[in-house]
Amino acid sequence: MEDNTLKILQKAHDEFNSKNYERAEELYTQFIESSTKSRDCNAHDLAVAYNNRGQVKYLRVDFYEAMDDYTCAIQINSQFEVPLYNRGLIRYRLGFFMEAEIDFRRVLELNPDFKDAKESLKQTLLDSEEKLKRGY
Repeated sequence: MEDNTLKILQKAHDEFNSKNYERAEELYTQFIESSTKSRDCNAHDLAVAYNNRGQVKYLRVDFYEAMDDYTCAIQINSQFEVPLYNRGLIRYRLGFFMEAEIDFRRVLELNPDFKDAKESLKQTLLDSEEKLKRGY
């Protein structure tokens, strides 16, 4: 991968960590577009870029766009549990308990020690059961 492309990714991370989310999103998008055009693309870096751009969208409450980015990250690296967890959280918040449960269970298959995923799965199951009791 070109040094310039890696510099863009590093700058995106720096902006993200500095909470300059709008600029981070622009840089992640630039990195993603550059990487998808290049044949020399590091899958892990690309998955992280999609995940982090999804985080920016999540913070903006653009849940469906964030889920799209998390799904791209998962498709690129199916062993990357973080975007699975993040997508599960959105699905939970939107009331898609079955889909959230699937994501959280997959996270725990990949990383049985992922404490937040354990807690989120437990809450999802409780809320799903409560929803069924209420009949909606």
